[in-house]
Amino acid sequence: MTNNKIVKAWLDEQIALTKPDSVVWIDGTEAQLEALRAESCASGEIMKLNEEKLPGCYLHRTAVNDVARVEDRTFICTSTKEEAGPTNNWEDPKVMYDKLGKLFDGSMKGRTMYVIPFSMGPVGSPFSKIGIELSDSIYVVLNMAIMTRIGKAVIDQLGDSGDFVKCLHARKDIDAQNRYIVHFPQDNTIMSVNSGYGGNVLLGKKCFALRIASYMGWKEGWLAEHMLILGLENPKGEVKYIAAAFPSACGKTNLAMLIPPEYLKEQGYKVWTVGDDIAWLRVGPDGRLWAVNPEAGFFGVAPGTSNKTNANALATTMSNTIFTNVALRDDGTVWWEGMDGDAPGHAIDWKGNEWTPASKDKAAHPNSRFTAPAKQCPCISSEFEAPQGVPISAIVFGGRRAKAAPLVFQSFDWQHGVFVGATMASETTAAAIGEVGVVRRDPMAMIPFCGYHMGDYFAHWLAMGKNIPNPPQIFHVNWFRLDENGKFMWPGFGDNMRVLNWILDRCDGKADAKECEIGYMPTQIDTTDLDIDPAVMANLLSIDKNVWKEEVKGQREFFEMFGDKLPAAIKEELDKLEAKLNA
Repeated sequence: MTNNKIVKAWLDEQIALTKPDSVVWIDGTEAQLEALRAESCASGEIMKLNEEKLPGCYLHRTAVNDVARVEDRTFICTSTKEEAGPTNNWEDPKVMYDKLGKLFDGSMKGRTMYVIPFSMGPVGSPFSKIGIELSDSIYVVLNMAIMTRIGKAVIDQLGDSGDFVKCLHARKDIDAQNRYIVHFPQDNTIMSVNSGYGGNVLLGKKCFALRIASYMGWKEGWLAEHMLILGLENPKGEVKYIAAAFPSACGKTNLAMLIPPEYLKEQGYKVWTVGDDIAWLRVGPDGRLWAVNPEAGFFGVAPGTSNKTNANALATTMSNTIFTNVALRDDGTVWWEGMDGDAPGHAIDWKGNEWTPASKDKAAHPNSRFTAPAKQCPCISSEFEAPQGVPISAIVFGGRRAKAAPLVFQSFDWQHGVFVGATMASETTAAAIGEVGVVRRDPMAMIPFCGYHMGDYFAHWLAMGKNIPNPPQIFHVNWFRLDENGKFMWPGFGDNMRVLNWILDRCDGKADAKECEIGYMPTQIDTTDLDIDPAVMANLLSIDKNVWKEEVKGQREFFEMFGDKLPAAIKEELDKLEAKLNA
């Protein structure tokens, strides 16, 4: 499928190492994909679901020891440990290549190697980057066909260039003790072995689109971020775009596919989804920051997805979707905890065992997933495939904070906004293992995904601000403030649109704000048709100085790990905040 000498030489090396029985190039045609689906069904790797109720949908079960991303087995291998920084697992590249070489040796004997050329971002877009994943899993091929743009068009776009990310995956023995997900940012290489779970083996996703791409962006002057992108259309038909970063369990996908409350919907407000997870951002010729979603699909958490929480996500999964580790109903459809309606009287659980509502274990794994084409989303943006991306008016950071953060505030300027992102934090919930309410600091929601030293990452953000003539405004939101009875004060979900409207009005200079120690706070938020006490709203838009003095201590303690690499500007912002709180 290609005469590219660099691709062919690399491919020959990997074939010699892994020793597959056969090699198949993925051309991206529907005929080839359909044949692979049939083969995968015949082997039991996937199962076809009810064609009438879920057309083109399949179920896959992973091994019980292989159900999530494995942070402790994920490595960034740079020439020095300092380059990887204190937030990443590091190993010397020579040592790791040697270790992986032994694991990959003969790992595809008796199997077929699939060669998957893929583009992150629309093929030919100035934002886009190309990768080639070699895998012995049809499940990987079928998921990559949903999550990325694959096939001949990609290899034609690459031409004779050697500018592609080399991705090697082998299921091997699904041995948790020898599972490795390894990134070599300086070699544009990713290697994954002994896993079959999506987050570890769909190497275009977090591995390429964040860990490798964040390093590329640092070197090339752009940003790869763990951010949703949404377009908000007002009654005049004007659409403004927001990029937002949240740690897990903070409603990122729900916000990306938000449905406005009736009162705003009737006026003509709409939300358009560009992306739910990852954004690549570059300075455009007009001096604004432009963003693309490098992915072509959604790899979403199934449990908790319902018509109430995210009707658009649920509608997206109704056809041409691969479900992983969910429960199978007797009628050949799927079920998970938190779905609409009553639990089925009988099902087959994610491990393949009989299940009833009386069963002790959950029917679907808490991290069970759906892989669905983004173009099927009812609110997908008309700009989803735009090669130049969309212009970003506002960047929003957020976390789950019971007391500290108000509903919304705006940073004073870009430098302060970077500090706000760098101090992002979330409190653990009952859904997470361990103590509830523990503060986990997760700058820009990138702790697990930054492919280099986070001190350099902060410095890169600060430098970007100097290179954007018309930068977006930066904000922070918190949908999760609790009252004295431990109840959420803000209704959330669709009503978050009211906060987004204030944010965009601020960007246009139309909304009032009052200055406080941490930033600019709204003088009011639209609460029309909302049953919320004015005293509650006042509480939501206030800060407790004593709580924030403790917050500053936690921030200072966290920043100590970056040592001399912490930019002076971040320390300066922290000192300024402390001085204001003590004034």
